[in-house]
Amino acid sequence: MNLLPVFTAPDLFIAALCFWLVGACGAPVFSKRDRLANHWGNGWAILGALAGLSSSLMVLLGRAPFAFDYSSFLPLLSFTFKVDPLAAFFILIISLIALLASIYALGYVTHYYGKYNLGGLGFFYNIFLAGMVLVVSAHQALLFLVVWEIMSLASYFLVIQENREEKNVRAGSLYFIMTHLGTACILVAFLLLYQKTGTLDFSLMKAHLGAIPPLEKNVIFILALVGFGTKAGIIPFHIWLPSAHPAAPSHVSALMSGVMIKTGIYMLIRLFMDLLPGGPLWWGVVILLLGAASSLLGVLYALTEHDLKRLLAYHSIENIGIILIGLGAALVFSSLRMIPLAILGLTAALFHTLNHATFKSLLFMGAGSVISETHSRNMEEYGGLIKTMPQTAFFFLIGSLAISALPPFNGFFSEWLTFQSLFVGLMAADASARWVLVLAAGSLAFTGGLAAMCFVKAFGVTFLARPRSQAVIQSRESGFSLRLGMAVLALLTLLLGLAGGWVTQILSGIVTGLADLGSAESAAMATPLTVGLRNDFASLSLPLVLAALVLAMGLTLGAVFSVSGRRKIRIGPTWDCGTTLNSRMEITATGFARSIITIFQALLRPTREVRAENQDETSPYYRKNNRIELGVEDIYRRYLYQPLQALAFEASEYVKRIQSGNINMYILYILGILIALLLAAVV
Repeated sequence: MNLLPVFTAPDLFIAALCFWLVGACGAPVFSKRDRLANHWGNGWAILGALAGLSSSLMVLLGRAPFAFDYSSFLPLLSFTFKVDPLAAFFILIISLIALLASIYALGYVTHYYGKYNLGGLGFFYNIFLAGMVLVVSAHQALLFLVVWEIMSLASYFLVIQENREEKNVRAGSLYFIMTHLGTACILVAFLLLYQKTGTLDFSLMKAHLGAIPPLEKNVIFILALVGFGTKAGIIPFHIWLPSAHPAAPSHVSALMSGVMIKTGIYMLIRLFMDLLPGGPLWWGVVILLLGAASSLLGVLYALTEHDLKRLLAYHSIENIGIILIGLGAALVFSSLRMIPLAILGLTAALFHTLNHATFKSLLFMGAGSVISETHSRNMEEYGGLIKTMPQTAFFFLIGSLAISALPPFNGFFSEWLTFQSLFVGLMAADASARWVLVLAAGSLAFTGGLAAMCFVKAFGVTFLARPRSQAVIQSRESGFSLRLGMAVLALLTLLLGLAGGWVTQILSGIVTGLADLGSAESAAMATPLTVGLRNDFASLSLPLVLAALVLAMGLTLGAVFSVSGRRKIRIGPTWDCGTTLNSRMEITATGFARSIITIFQALLRPTREVRAENQDETSPYYRKNNRIELGVEDIYRRYLYQPLQALAFEASEYVKRIQSGNINMYILYILGILIALLLAAVV
């Protein structure tokens, strides 16, 4: 008997939150029993994810949004939750990745047994999942800020889970500071909206859009871009991300990178395409430029990394940049009233949001499996893992192909849609917007090539050649639950690519429900298996591409076999020039990336430090060997954040002088502030 139709989408939404609440409340009870804490926390997380996934699918496929509204005589205590198709799409992503990450975690967190408090991990993990769902469904400003803070605090405690490592605590502290600086900007933006509209409800704000003067709208745009852009990891507000994501447990890293940073993208879309539609052209231009910079610089910094999880974290910045290119193009086309192209650009952005969640979660899970076996994040200590972890290597390879935008995987389809929106826009837009579209398209093309190069490095250095450490030799394949989570994600990267036309149809329907785009038709015509642009500009069918690839491979193998199939194969040792082959003869991650670092040295600012070790301690003239350490300077830290930090310290020292210890002076300060507030209220 099928009981699922008995439940409605609102019922399942509430059930998901209840499951996560039970998981959060019960996990600390088993803090001293690691196995029970693990299964309790992740088991209830799985149930909540299944309920959230079902609820969101009902809304998306049934076109039946729902809302919860509680009114109070005190406006600040009133709250509204609303799940429309856009919110449901993000709940779908959150629930899908939460489901697979929780299955993965059942086996992954076993290496924490006896080391860290799994009751606390289960508590904050379930609160984190509930917080993300509440963020995308909150439809009132004060409620949004509360659940945004819950999500941020829960993720902070997850980042510092391995708190015996000082670098993890420092990463958590940086994340805490940056996320609250972003929250401060969001708070001011909402206060300005409340001042001009007189309401905290998002729907009523949209109804009073005419009450917001252009200057205030521009200020709100900047504040929201900084606030939500900090959470999304947009350059230059990204400095917390490469430290925080690697510090967290790998299943949490998958959620933070694949899902949490997308809550910032969700609010940018909600604000600029729904609550504050009709923005000026420069809004889209700014977001396009930030997207181009984030995508290009993100992949460049990823190429310089030898810490596997930091490399993946920088690629999150790159992919957020690609999503922003689609969003920025949509805003540019919307301001030029090219609505079909705006729908295409935003559809591409949403498609890449889904795709990035799948392949980046897969890659973080693969990295976590490798790290749990080798106990190191340094790729220079890997090598040859394909022999001891063949299934993990296969899944990581699938993720690498998808993130490199190679057909027939999903990353190719969404990037192709983004390119098409830019190319068609180039032909239709005037000179005021054409230059930025050219820049964005060039940046996207360059980013794709560098991403492929980066994952040739990541996969080759990690899984191929000879082992570089004893830990690699002693490693073994991941447990079943880890491989199951990765296998499903690997399959999804293929299926989402092959069914790209069907996904595009659904996403176009979501986009056309936003206020800024109305009910116009998209520039793309999609069928379940193909997508084509109007006027026969371009078309794509990944099933046909896959068939062509399989045919080409079959013909190639047939030709090779027909020519050399009857030859006798002899296997012998590799010629080693009279020496013994060992891991020191392999190309390293450092050597692989050095040419790119040299080409972009003006931007990356590479550093080189040589340390001499003496053969004879009594004499400095006989060297045993030289130790060379190569690195890349963080220009954002040096030229932006360190000067701001120094300025803040100087200002603090100056402000300390007003603390004189004289009560009369303190009363005078209070009086002056009261007079200033009264004058401001009158004005």
